[in-house]
Amino acid sequence: MNHLFEEVAYVAYHFHWPYEQIMSLEHNERRMWVEEIGKINTRLNEAMRRDSSESWR
Repeated sequence: MNHLFEEVAYVAYHFHWPYEQIMSLEHNERRMWVEEIGKINTRLNEAMRRDSSESWR
């Protein structure tokens, strides 16, 4: 049950979707959104690291 709360919080935080909308998703679809958000965050973090390291040159 704890993983469900983590998934809901993660999607709600990043996409600002309401609780009812997130809970209406099938588990597999909710997991897919969690993975996609993770990919987006990874790309953004890598870009920020590149930008900050280039500004020190």
